[in-house]
Amino acid sequence: MKENIIIGIDLAGVPKNPTGWALWKNKTISTCHLYENQEILEQLTKIKPILVAIDAPLSLPKKGIMRKTDREMHRHGYPVFPPRVPAMEKLTLRARKITQQIKKEEIHIIEVHPTSTRRALKMPTKNWKEIQSIFLQLSLEGDLKTRVLTPHEIDAATAALTGYLHLQGKTELIGNEEEGYIVVPTKSDWRRLNL
Repeated sequence: MKENIIIGIDLAGVPKNPTGWALWKNKTISTCHLYENQEILEQLTKIKPILVAIDAPLSLPKKGIMRKTDREMHRHGYPVFPPRVPAMEKLTLRARKITQQIKKEEIHIIEVHPTSTRRALKMPTKNWKEIQSIFLQLSLEGDLKTRVLTPHEIDAATAALTGYLHLQGKTELIGNEEEGYIVVPTKSDWRRLNL
């Protein structure tokens, strides 16, 4: 029986910066920082999760700097950076390279946006200490209980939470088939979440 492991990744634009990594298994979250593409891919190949939720654009717009999903996210009150702005293009290209490799392993991947996930669930968006405290109130276990997580790890844990909710059918897809979707939780209050 394959264990339901979900991986959340807060991908950095370049390998020298830390990428947040969160492994979600039975509501226990293990987090760390990874750096090189190879390191990320080796972990994924070894673990073979049922879902990978990546915080990075996984596709480029057909034209201009924004995809349909980016425009729709803004309309829903979820501002995201478009993949073609200079600060994001490196990240997008890196994410696409990694996802092409992951897909060869037949691992399912979704694009997520942790800030929008927290907004949809009425959590603070950037108060890291409070977000970690909320995760503990949701009865999540693991590294959350033993140390203060970095912002990258919290974003990765939020990505994994989005993946978990997606598997429960508690998310919506924003965007289209042609230019890609961003997965966001159905709007609700985290206090009502039944994980």
